[in-house]
Amino acid sequence: MFGQLEKRMNAVGWDSVRSYWDGDFKNRKIVSGFMKDPLLGSKRLASMPDRITNTINVVGSVEPVCRPTVINMYDGDLSTLQLWWSAWEKFMFDTPLAIQNNGQTKTDPVYKLLQPIKKAKYPDITTEEEKVSLPLQTMCGAIFDAILVHMMNTVSHPDVWQSLKKTMVENLNKQKVPHTLDILEKVYVTSDIITLQEVSASMINKAKSRALADKFWIVAPGDLDAVRDQNSVILLSKTTFPSGPGGEITNVVEGSFEQGVNVPIAKGDILAITATDRDDTPFVIASFHGDTDGLATKPVLSAIMKVMTTNSALAKHKLIFGLDANTYEKAQAGKQQDVVDWGNHYVSFGLTSCWGDVPNPKNYTTFNSRTYLQPQLNKACKKADKRANGDVNPKDFILFQKEDFKVSRTWKDNTGEQRYIEDMAFPTFKFPSDHGILATIIEPISSKEKI
Repeated sequence: MFGQLEKRMNAVGWDSVRSYWDGDFKNRKIVSGFMKDPLLGSKRLASMPDRITNTINVVGSVEPVCRPTVINMYDGDLSTLQLWWSAWEKFMFDTPLAIQNNGQTKTDPVYKLLQPIKKAKYPDITTEEEKVSLPLQTMCGAIFDAILVHMMNTVSHPDVWQSLKKTMVENLNKQKVPHTLDILEKVYVTSDIITLQEVSASMINKAKSRALADKFWIVAPGDLDAVRDQNSVILLSKTTFPSGPGGEITNVVEGSFEQGVNVPIAKGDILAITATDRDDTPFVIASFHGDTDGLATKPVLSAIMKVMTTNSALAKHKLIFGLDANTYEKAQAGKQQDVVDWGNHYVSFGLTSCWGDVPNPKNYTTFNSRTYLQPQLNKACKKADKRANGDVNPKDFILFQKEDFKVSRTWKDNTGEQRYIEDMAFPTFKFPSDHGILATIIEPISSKEKI
């Protein structure tokens, strides 16, 4: 199959990766040598192509188009490797898809959607690998999908595992957006501001067609990412903010990073806007999705504060910043963002959080672990190790100026019922997110209290 794939990649003008195949990958054992190799995960050689091609929303279709693989909503027959390969090759190279991005529709074969893997964001990838990251990730993605098909058909009968997959897909995939919107509409509809992260273009469009749009201004980035399809979004209550959003200042924030410093953000990660509430109070409201290790979190906050303190037009604006900071209880020094250090950082700007000035490292907002049936292999663990090796961390925050607001109440929710069950892994069939909902009620500090 590599020979067939090589012909395809050569035909589209990509550099050869045969040396990687002959000198390395073809000699690896599929479990210990590939599936359990943490570097494949940290280099994103399997997860990057999966992120782009797993599930693609296309123009003119209610249902998305899915890559032939075990780990998505693909409903074709995967009972043999040959059936899988025939479908996979056709999907990647012979299936033009119409995708809408920033109001424009462009039709391309799937392989043209792939994006280079940048060493600046994923430092474990070598300079040589970066140069050939398009064909290299395509090869690794094909190996990954082939291994999964082989594994499932070896340990189970196709009629058994494919039937089970359909049940899981219906509850965890197809119903994910409807479940999410249901929770927002039924439980959090009285909120003044909602910040969301990693939102697909499809979810944004569906939200705008539902009752949620009667209650909220639904604000997406002007430069929407419809390819990676993970965007930060802000919902503003139409009652609290009758005039809607003012202007987007995302580009200004991104242009305020410290010169010479590579900040690991991607298109769609940041959304920053201005808005004025019904009492004529001006706000800067931001939503942000941090990189896996949280290394962009401090630079992004620094950039927001720089914009607010140097732009005279924003001098009187109050900040509300909801974010997935991707901070860690036990961070790897120099590789991950420690949650207490993050607290010190936001306090240095005169800010506080819904958790106070000093966040509790054990106040978790995530509890999930990944099986080996997913492409970020560096995050995979056995069921018995899901608590010890899973992602159980204090990652989510709402920030604001300490002199402007005080917390009345804060709560977490991993049930969709304003309740958080500690030590429960999620998402579940009823709760669709791998991050808990974080909600806070804040009150303005009166002038007397400031004295």
